[in-house]
Amino acid sequence: MCDYSLHAVASRPAKAGETLITTTFRGAGTRGFAAEAEPEVAVCLLPGTELAFADAVGYDDDWGWRKSTGVKVARFRKVEPGVSYRHHDALEFPDGSTVLVTHLRKGQRATVLQLPIGAQVSERSSKAATPAEANNRAPASAV
Repeated sequence: MCDYSLHAVASRPAKAGETLITTTFRGAGTRGFAAEAEPEVAVCLLPGTELAFADAVGYDDDWGWRKSTGVKVARFRKVEPGVSYRHHDALEFPDGSTVLVTHLRKGQRATVLQLPIGAQVSERSSKAATPAEANNRAPASAV
């Protein structure tokens, strides 16, 4: 959910419809997403989460040059998960290019458009039953 470099930072999962801001977390030395009301809490995204930015997404390349993607929408994903000790959180853009979240410029606003289907199912009430559970609870018909 959150990159390895954010394990020492308080975190919570993203919510559909909320607006996030890119920030650098104190003591972590890396960038990520936070809610404006909770700037010290990392908001973790699941792969497949779709984001809409207020402006074209800006980032710093490996040499520190400021760049712009020219687009305002992205999907969160993990890159190179088998490689230890590197950042894996990234945004994928409609053209297939990716930018590591830690390279995003600070202060950019993004709205969580949609969570991946697995996250939406897990947000259901604990009282909701699967079809199999519902059938087990249904009274037997008197035939």
